[in-house]
Amino acid sequence: MSGYAELQCATNFSFLRGASHPEELVMQAKHLGLAALAVTDRNSLAGVVRAHAAAKDAELRFVVGARLDLNDMSLLAWPTGRAAYGRLCRLLSLGQRRAEKGQCLLTLDDVCDFAEGLIFALLPESAAHLATAKAKLKAPLHL
Repeated sequence: MSGYAELQCATNFSFLRGASHPEELVMQAKHLGLAALAVTDRNSLAGVVRAHAAAKDAELRFVVGARLDLNDMSLLAWPTGRAAYGRLCRLLSLGQRRAEKGQCLLTLDDVCDFAEGLIFALLPESAAHLATAKAKLKAPLHL
């Protein structure tokens, strides 16, 4: 087993981004000898239940997460416990209620409101997006 953990992986629940079923991704991660796998579907936790069950059967460490695509940037979010998982669920529900079916509309301010107990990795498209995020985030930021 390697010490490598894949922390960004989209399943087929991320329309037009992921192609494999969560169970297939877990089996491949186990086959490759990964230490852990995080499922981070786009604005969704849809793949985590199936992936978690498959990872448990495969004895592979599993990390729950989501890719949050905001208006002007993207970031990965991983909850650190049950309360943080609940906040991530509420954040995603808020974004889905605001948008048309199948869409999610979130802002960085929304993310900051629900950030307690979540670990984030910014995926900025430009230095300007990074500067905006650094200015708004209240938690310690390591870049």
